[in-house]
Amino acid sequence: MEPGRSTYLHVEVPVPTPEKDEVLLKLEATSLNPLDLRFQNGANRPFVTRKFPVIPGTDVAGEVVEVGSSVVKFKAGDKVVAILNLLIGGGLAEYAVAKESLTVPRPENVSAAEGAALPIAALTAHKALVDVAGIKLDGSGPRMNILVTAASGGVGHYAVQLAKLGNTHVTGTCGARNIEFVKSLGADEVLDYKTPEGATLKSPSGQKYDAVVHCAKGIPWSTFEPNLSESGKVIDLTPGLSAICTYVIQKLTFSKKQLLPFILIPKGDKELKLLVRLVKEGKFKTVVDSKHPLSKAQDAWAKMIDGHATGKIIVEQ
Repeated sequence: MEPGRSTYLHVEVPVPTPEKDEVLLKLEATSLNPLDLRFQNGANRPFVTRKFPVIPGTDVAGEVVEVGSSVVKFKAGDKVVAILNLLIGGGLAEYAVAKESLTVPRPENVSAAEGAALPIAALTAHKALVDVAGIKLDGSGPRMNILVTAASGGVGHYAVQLAKLGNTHVTGTCGARNIEFVKSLGADEVLDYKTPEGATLKSPSGQKYDAVVHCAKGIPWSTFEPNLSESGKVIDLTPGLSAICTYVIQKLTFSKKQLLPFILIPKGDKELKLLVRLVKEGKFKTVVDSKHPLSKAQDAWAKMIDGHATGKIIVEQ
């Protein structure tokens, strides 16, 4: 098999048994993330012994069918959203187990697809904006200028919406076909990254960015630096070796402008509960690029590899 290629097989596997702190879910929807592709290609090998079949997918929605002996928050029949073990996955299946601590109730007016789309992508956007950039989602914080690269993608479309809940001016980048879409999410300005002007990342209104939620790849620090405010931050969601080296050098030289590598490690359900509530209240939305039945999961996977989804890719069980 060629490097980077995957073989897709539909096989029968036993229904998993929940541990004492887990819930067994009958899955209704699973969303795909670039993280799934990286793990499928072996990024988790130093940490997890490879077992076949590999079942990718970590962001799910479904119905609780069984609970572990120490579970107190859920019972059979509850509709939920959950994050599965990031290193193991398991979402492209009919059943999966999730930790009680990473499972939240799903209201009736939040569909399975809307719920399953949230965990990794929306949590990443939330933590980047709130924990790193310092935005207050109630609008009470100081005015900030925010740039979101790849603003029409999974993380990007959430980041634009969450940023606009705060006291912010938002600039987004995307391809020409998605400019109106990103504006509809609330962006104040949108740059076509394929144009000479867009490639510079310069704000059309001359804003200097206090924080950049960097969801794209291939943009060097030298492009960001002149567009940042005095203490501007670039929060790099897909950091490579170059980003890490830049971060170290800036730390050693006490640079006010910083490139910050970011890796999401979910630890509890507080933020996911908040995101589900925002969807319920109509303050925040999931945009679904496409839906695929589990029997056609390979089509969803191919679309993710293509890398040009508008919003989230969903597999329905």
